[in-house]
Amino acid sequence: MAGTVEQKLASQGITLPEPTSPVANYVPFVRSGNLLFVSGQVCFNAEGKLIAKGKLGAGVTLEQGVAAAQGCAINLLAQIKAALGDLDKVVRVVRLGGFINSAPDFFDGPKVLNGASDLMVAAFGDKGRHARTTVGVASLPADAAVEVEGVFEVA
Repeated sequence: MAGTVEQKLASQGITLPEPTSPVANYVPFVRSGNLLFVSGQVCFNAEGKLIAKGKLGAGVTLEQGVAAAQGCAINLLAQIKAALGDLDKVVRVVRLGGFINSAPDFFDGPKVLNGASDLMVAAFGDKGRHARTTVGVASLPADAAVEVEGVFEVA
């Protein structure tokens, strides 16, 4: 049976995909005490296809970027569920780090990352409010438009 957080997501039409496996020499998450560090998740959908590919401000729209960031957040939640077995064990979303594949003159990275931040608040309420960093980058794996990593306090 799904926990409260998963039920809240389901009511919004969101189901968690199977978490992806690492493609290099790293692990998808590390727990240290009551903190769970989740490796960066790119914007793959449940079928393994990129939600948005390419650069924001050079072919990828702000709206597509927001949807991609939301997809990254869904993938973060899938990794948390794999680590803990239940999203209800999240005490607080501590921090998100967002990487936006950006054209040099694209300055709306923070608006893009709102796609991930808004999903965390929708899933966890006030416990989903977090610190955040958004960085524009020259490229991302598979030419993904967005990648998001996270730190979570867990029970």
